[in-house]
Amino acid sequence: MLSQRAKYTIRAMQELAKAQAGETLQAGELAERIKAPLHFLEGILLELRREGLLISRRGRSGGYALAKPADLISIADLIRLVDGPLALTTCASRTAYAECEDCPTPEDCQLRNILVSARDAVARVLEGATIARPIPNLPVS
Repeated sequence: MLSQRAKYTIRAMQELAKAQAGETLQAGELAERIKAPLHFLEGILLELRREGLLISRRGRSGGYALAKPADLISIADLIRLVDGPLALTTCASRTAYAECEDCPTPEDCQLRNILVSARDAVARVLEGATIARPIPNLPVS
């Protein structure tokens, strides 16, 4: 499940993506727009700045802005930053792979094969979506 922290992160970044070039948004205004607790959001914004996704300016006209183009910031990157790998188990993860203790051979594990397929499908959708452009409606299967 997506954490509340990840939801606020994505919403804040989407809101910042709407800003005009050179425009900054203050944390309080951003918190109001996405209906997030200010103190909680401030911690998220600091983390995003440390990770190089945001820049901040001090002063009366200060605030936060994107550090790179919005179409280069994927939803998958934000989720991985906040919540960790997209995979449901470590043996199915691309970014945090580790063998399961109870699995004799990962290559023959049917559950792992299913979870790798699920991870790939989720990653394909989330990596294709950026904070600048939501993905088009996908067919329901």
